Amino acid sequence: MRVYRIGVKCDVVTMSQKQNVLLVEDDLPIARVYQEYLKKEPYALTHVDCGKDALDFIDQHSPDVVILDLKLPDMDGIEILKHIQQRAIATTVIVITAHGSVNSAVEAMREGAADFMLKPFNADRLTFTLRHALERQKLTQIVRTLSVDNARTEYCKFIGSSAAMQSIYRTIDNAAPSSASVFITGESGTGKELCAEAIHQKSPRSNKPFITLNCGAIPENLMESEVFGHVKGAFTGAIANRDGLAKQANGGTLFLDEICEMSLALQVKLLRFIQTKTFQKVGGNELEKIDVRFVCATNKNPWSEVSAGNFREDLYYRLHVIPIHLPPLRDRGDDVMKICEQFLAVFSKEEGKKFSSFSSDAREIITNYEWPGNVRQLQNSIRNAVVLHDGEELTAAMLPPLVGGINLAVTPAISTSPTASPAVTAVSSIVLRPMWQVEREMIEAAMAECGDNVHRAAALLEISPSTIYRRIRDEENDEDQS
Repeated sequence: MRVYRIGVKCDVVTMSQKQNVLLVEDDLPIARVYQEYLKKEPYALTHVDCGKDALDFIDQHSPDVVILDLKLPDMDGIEILKHIQQRAIATTVIVITAHGSVNSAVEAMREGAADFMLKPFNADRLTFTLRHALERQKLTQIVRTLSVDNARTEYCKFIGSSAAMQSIYRTIDNAAPSSASVFITGESGTGKELCAEAIHQKSPRSNKPFITLNCGAIPENLMESEVFGHVKGAFTGAIANRDGLAKQANGGTLFLDEICEMSLALQVKLLRFIQTKTFQKVGGNELEKIDVRFVCATNKNPWSEVSAGNFREDLYYRLHVIPIHLPPLRDRGDDVMKICEQFLAVFSKEEGKKFSSFSSDAREIITNYEWPGNVRQLQNSIRNAVVLHDGEELTAAMLPPLVGGINLAVTPAISTSPTASPAVTAVSSIVLRPMWQVEREMIEAAMAECGDNVHRAAALLEISPSTIYRRIRDEENDEDQS
């Protein structure tokens, strides 16, 4: 196979940085003229002088553009065009032919050629046509990629095909192969842990541990031991050596959830751990070295926490390498009903119920509601309706009440006015209060019901324990300031 690299250094780096162009021309002097035309252009130009060599090169290398002479010594150029079309090779073809073969050029266009040039042509004509072909090829590839991406209705454990989620999927695809730290932000219930799991699942570390540490759910005096482990006798109750979550995650991913809840003292040790990949157990003297990838998440604005002095700026820059912001459910359009339908199918099967669809009024309520608790609230609402009711169709009346007594489903109310709206009548009978008061009362009631057991109260309210710890701490700070 006679292959000529024309006007390009044949090293791997140079070839990978340039767009590959294959010139199929049996007349070597003419090929050298084209070399002169293109020598200042940023292309990796390869020349072959027969059809067989062209087919072999195309199959092995899939060049970006083929400049194809239709009259070759061993075959007609149309055969090469048909070969490219039949195998769906992502290559743009520019046909070159003599003045007396215009009909052949037209036939080539019908077979998929992007453009053609009649001999003789000058350098400007060649460079313009080639640039245009490469731009068209690039746009075609972008459209093809977007079409594939937008077809994704599920991704790892995510459900949804909205533009906002397609952007998240692409970011995860790009970030996963790296070992760079990822910082996930978003409102509570948007799926930050699912995002962290997806990054791990798509990464080369997928066969290693994925370890989660909820920085807001563990008392401050136990946090260091939880992260780094301890040696026997390090403190009261340390009856044996214990490995921390950092060592358990060795080779895999350590997910630091609610990272902004971590104390400043421990942030210093975490920063050193990230910088050196070494740590000491509580009470120990031995320095241990491990390899983990850090993914962290918060429902707060991390930079606001830095500005407020609650989060170290140097730690922020160490962790905030690849930011991912998960959109709230209210910004995800039709994804809401897709998620509902998935939950309905799963929970109906688990509970042995007959539900298979939503009524039109239920769909209207669900799609118009803003879901402040996002996917977690939506999941709990559908499970509640499935557990407490049965039927083939889930109706608006089956949807659960919201926190504070405002019904999610707008039920018709008795009205003396024939023109009064049931929705207005129902809402007007409700005493509206600030949400923070409602939340505090619900947490206090749950804590009293559960004997001040935070984890049981959190399970009862179907929220994270860190939310209760945070509210308790905020109240204590308010009392201290007063």
